[in-house]
Amino acid sequence: MKDYYQILGLQKGASRDEVKKAFRKLSATYHPDKKTGDEAKYKEITEAYATLGDEKKKAEYDTYGHSFAGGQPGGGAGGFNWADFQQGGFSNGQGFEFDISDIFENFGFGGGRRESRGRDISIEINLNFSESVFGVSRKVLLTKNSTCTHCKGTGAKEGTQMTTCTTCNGNGKIHETKQTFMGAVSTVRECTTCNGTGKVPKERCGYCVGAGVMRGQEEIEIKIPAGIQNGEVIRMTGRGEAMQRGQAGDLYIKIHVEAHATIKRDGTTLLTKMPVKLTDALLGGTYTVTTLDGDVTITIPAGITHGEMLRIKNKGVPNSANQRGDFLVQISIEVPKNLSRKAKKLVEDLRAEGI
Repeated sequence: MKDYYQILGLQKGASRDEVKKAFRKLSATYHPDKKTGDEAKYKEITEAYATLGDEKKKAEYDTYGHSFAGGQPGGGAGGFNWADFQQGGFSNGQGFEFDISDIFENFGFGGGRRESRGRDISIEINLNFSESVFGVSRKVLLTKNSTCTHCKGTGAKEGTQMTTCTTCNGNGKIHETKQTFMGAVSTVRECTTCNGTGKVPKERCGYCVGAGVMRGQEEIEIKIPAGIQNGEVIRMTGRGEAMQRGQAGDLYIKIHVEAHATIKRDGTTLLTKMPVKLTDALLGGTYTVTTLDGDVTITIPAGITHGEMLRIKNKGVPNSANQRGDFLVQISIEVPKNLSRKAKKLVEDLRAEGI
């Protein structure tokens, strides 16, 4: 029996934030497109995240385990299978039948059926330092399953009639009865022919052959917000693999930020070092500082000390309040190594003055 917490390397009851961090780390390692990829392992962690990453499903899983939240434990004695149990309902063999979702609705969990979901996609994008600070839009071309644009995902030819599904006789459900140690147990599951709708098209779409989805290339615009940091992941809901009559997977974009040659970042504050001559440190002067907004002239006050910070307001990283942090300039006083005779004499005169 799978333990979703164990699959993600977490302790039972871990928070949703911990679940999200664990999934991002593991998916970056095991995604099939990676050199270290493992498709079976990636499917396993995706399955775990699909449950533990959803507040409602996580609550159900923490309370009922795999008997409710989509696991596949082995069948019980006499062929009773919890997977069948969770897909629909059961009866006591005396003609009294009900849907298992009705039970859990009374406990505040809503229906027990899980909507089918397409596969998630994971990609990586490199940004330069300035793009990470100010934000940028990028377009990527992905090859994936997308909803058929001709039939809008229905799988039916345009204008065709819908007919009653002969597999389930239009009920959308399949009833099956099994003999167990508890007697005759009747299970109810969704019809896979009509996907629970009870209707099938008289003529299938000629482009997707009734699948409702097509494999092809899709250009997606990714808006990267200002202030994003190296290693952060953007989630675009529903932009992953599509599937017929199901929810599309998500697109995950991991961000890599290139380091800047002279500027470093600390939260919303940017920092650079400014070499200053000893005479300017003593007497003061003006210098030009290169910021991400361009060159800015600053005044070096007389008597400034080595390591002292000068602040340029509103030249840092934008924050969520549409404001910007500051740009700090750290002073690095350059001490000359070789002095001319004249310069040495002047310094000796300064020492004589007690400076």
